[in-house]
Parts: sequence; structure tokens; C-alpha cells
Amino acid sequence: MVCGKLEIDILNSFWNLTDSSEDIDISIQDIVDDLSKNGIERAYTTIKTVMDRLTVKSILVRYKVGKKFFYKATMSRNEMAMEAIKETAEQFFNGNYVEMMKFIENECSEFLVK
Repeated sequence: MVCGKLEIDILNSFWNLTDSSEDIDISIQDIVDDLSKNGIERAYTTIKTVMDRLTVKSILVRYKVGKKFFYKATMSRNEMAMEAIKETAEQFFNGNYVEMMKFIENECSEFLVK
């Protein structure tokens, strides 16, 4: 599942906000505020548009409580990471995870040493 930078930023906000409790209701304004704390300034309408796109992709679900809409992520950070790893292996390594790991080890060693 391909996601753009802002989509990933929004999902990271979701996962950070729900670290303490998955049952928390997350509004668009909650995401706008969290992104702003992390130096990402975007208009409310932009965040709403992207969150609606994530809903169409079934990565978020939207529900109403009273007169207000809230969202929940349908995938955890780990589930989303696994999907990205699978897609990368399929797209660039013909599904061969061993070859992908060799590539990472050989080509990305500067990132692995910390």
C-alpha cells in the first residue's frame, strides 16, 4: 500500500496518540495539533482531505460520536511496516527477502551502524 509523506506523518501521529490507549477518539484537530507540535504545519482542510483519502484506502475508519467525527487506524505501525517491507521485496527483489536483506546489509551499512 503506497502512502505519501503526509499520509505517513498523519499515521505516525495516530500511533503516537494511541500508544497509551487504542480506545482514544482521534479527531482531525487532534492530528493537526500533534503535527504542529512536531513542526509540521498544514491547514485543517488539508489534513481532513488526506485523512479522508486514508479512509478510502481502508487505513483509517471514520465514525461519528454526537455531532463530531473521529477516526481510528485499522493497522498498527508494525503491520504497516510489514506491508511496506513485503511491497519493497516484491517490487525490487522479485519477492526474494534474502536478496533484499543482502542489499540492505551491503548498501545501507552506514545507516545500520549507530
